[in-house]
Amino acid sequence: MEDVLKRQRREVLGILTAAAGSALLPGSFAATVRTPAANPVAKETVTGIGGVFIRARDPKTLEQWYQDHLGVSVTPRSINDPVWHQQAGPTVFSAFSEHSTYFGDLTKQWMINFRVGDLDKMTAQLEAAGIAVKVDPMTYPNGRFARIHDPEGNPIELWQPMNAVTAK
Repeated sequence: MEDVLKRQRREVLGILTAAAGSALLPGSFAATVRTPAANPVAKETVTGIGGVFIRARDPKTLEQWYQDHLGVSVTPRSINDPVWHQQAGPTVFSAFSEHSTYFGDLTKQWMINFRVGDLDKMTAQLEAAGIAVKVDPMTYPNGRFARIHDPEGNPIELWQPMNAVTAK
């Protein structure tokens, strides 16, 4: 089963890494510009993820856990509260079969993947806080991975992209 998970992860993130990597190479920007379609009206697309919204048994506790352990600021309650700003980088949007075991528990309908700069440091920090971390011992062409679960059992994948791995 773990081999299947690793293969699925490599396929999904390998495609993303290849696409993002080629788009980021010097001089390759022009190659990524799409030729206009026959229809002169450009199709509008989204520009990024504006929020992640999940149901929770205890929303306040779950929000605090994400803020305390992963640094994700909760929804601002006033105009002066900070908003979480993520670093620019590749983002995968992928639907899995309803029978996929990639998320672990089949009752879980979603999984979030957070990019990290240093998987070893993040792992040590989480373990010091009493959070179980399962680090994949393999380094893949697109980086390294670990799995944790939030207090409500939702799966979270931590991903250190290859450029961060090689920069260490």
